[in-house]
Amino acid sequence: MERWKPSVTVAAIIEREGRYLLVEERTPEGLKLNNPAGHLDPGESILEAVVREALEETARVFTPTRVVGVYLGRMQRAGTGEDITYLRFAIAGTVGEPLPGRVLDEPIERTLWMSAEELRACTPRHRSPMLLCSIDDHAAGRGCALDVLHMHESVKLLHK
Repeated sequence: MERWKPSVTVAAIIEREGRYLLVEERTPEGLKLNNPAGHLDPGESILEAVVREALEETARVFTPTRVVGVYLGRMQRAGTGEDITYLRFAIAGTVGEPLPGRVLDEPIERTLWMSAEELRACTPRHRSPMLLCSIDDHAAGRGCALDVLHMHESVKLLHK
């Protein structure tokens, strides 16, 4: 029997003056909104991954401040029927201004700042149902310290 393996992802939750930094990205379902997010790479810690993904997708340096939550969600791709379960670590933090000359990774079209209310008004444009869940949890003050995240050195050693 094949072991079930969810895809592990990270998401940066970035809020400034009641607005959240999001990305608009091309997907097989069209242009969708998401947190700056992506997959955990081999040998990478959760914090390393979220800093990398935020930089790649927003061209801004991300500084993690707290864990907002851990989310398990499932999606089925229209057309292909591909069934994927995601285990997402949502990490709150801050960003600076975009780095001059840094381009956004494919397939990111642009970044934008939106309020939670604006996000609620466009749920069909969300790439994942975990987007609004993590924003709502952040707005409610949920979360815990970053020191709950641990990575054993064997993970790094395996991928050197």
